[in-house]
Amino acid sequence: MPGNPDEGDERIALLLDYENLAIGAREGLGVSPFDLTPVADALAVRGRVVARRAYADWSSFDDDRRLLARAQVELIDIPQRLGGSRKNAADIKMAVDAVEIAYERSWVTTFAIGTGDSDFTPLVHKLRELDKRVIGIGVASSTSRLLPPACDEFLYYDRLLDAAAPPAEPAPATQPEPAADEETAAGPDTPDDEAVGRLVTRTLSGLARRGDGPVLASRLKRAILRQDPTFDEAEHGFRGFGELLRHLQDQRIVELAAGSASGDPEVSFPENEPAEDDAFRLLAQVVGDESRAGGGVPLSGLKDRVRKRRPDFSEKTYGFASFLSFAKAARARGVVRMAWDAAAGDWRLEPA
Repeated sequence: MPGNPDEGDERIALLLDYENLAIGAREGLGVSPFDLTPVADALAVRGRVVARRAYADWSSFDDDRRLLARAQVELIDIPQRLGGSRKNAADIKMAVDAVEIAYERSWVTTFAIGTGDSDFTPLVHKLRELDKRVIGIGVASSTSRLLPPACDEFLYYDRLLDAAAPPAEPAPATQPEPAADEETAAGPDTPDDEAVGRLVTRTLSGLARRGDGPVLASRLKRAILRQDPTFDEAEHGFRGFGELLRHLQDQRIVELAAGSASGDPEVSFPENEPAEDDAFRLLAQVVGDESRAGGGVPLSGLKDRVRKRRPDFSEKTYGFASFLSFAKAARARGVVRMAWDAAAGDWRLEPA
C-alpha cells in the first residue's frame, strides 16, 4: 500500500516444526514448555510476521498449545495415532504450506523455518530459488549441520534465550502510597525508565547487527512496536518518541544524529562510552580476582559474580545482546583473554 510506513520492511511467514523444536529445547536446554518469545523478538527487528503456524500432534503438547494460542500462532494439528505410520506427516504438510505461500502470497518476502531437521534442506533451497529469504531457527544440540549453511541466516534458539530480556522483578504485594511531593518529583528517571531503556537498547542492538544502513528513529519505533504492540512512550512520562530518545541521549545510552528527514534522526550507540569502559574494567577486575587460583574463570556463572559487585549490571544497557557478546567485546578490546575449553564445554576467561 503506498505510503505505508512498513512498506520497506520484510514480510515474514513463521513456520514451526514444533515437535523438533520442543523436544530439542527440553532435552538440550532443559526448557519446557517451549518459549516462543525470544523467537518473536528476534524476528520483530527483522520485519513484520504476517503468518504464524506451528505443526504437531497437539495431543502431546497441551501446555504448549495454550502458550502458542496466546502468541497468536495458528496450530496445525497432525494426529499421529490413526492406525498407521505418519512420522513425516507434519513435515510434509509444513513443506506444502510453505511452497503454497511462496507462490500465492507474493508479498511474503521471508520465511522463518523453525526446525533442526535436515529433511527441510530441499525446502530451503526451493524457497531461495523462488527469491525468498530464509531464516532458520533451531536448537544447537538438535540441529543438523546441513541446515544452517542452506539458509540466508540461522538463529540458534540457545543464543536467543541468552539475549532475552530478564523477567521484570515482581512488585511487592503492598506498596505504601507515595507522598504528594514524592509523586510529583518522580520523573522518567525511575526503574520503569530503566526497563524502557533496556527495551530500546536491545532493539537498537538487533537492528544495528543487521548492518543494512543507519537506524532511523521511525524504524526503531516500528521494531519496538512489533515486539510490544502496547508500547506507548506516554506511559513512561514522555510526550513523544523523540523526547524519549533525547532523554536516553542525555543519559549517554544512545546517540542521535540528523537523519534523511526532518524529525527522524539516526540512532546509534555512543562511541567510547565511559560507562561502557567502566563495565569492562569491572569484568577485568572480577576475572582477575577469580583467576588467582589459576586455570581461568568459566563463563558460566561469571555474570552472577559480576552482579555481586554491581547488582544493577546488565550487558543490555551497553547494547550487547548477551553476556557472551559482552565478554567477546572485552576480549576484542584487550581487557581479558578468552579461550574455548572443549573438555568443559565452556569459555574460560583470564586477565589480559
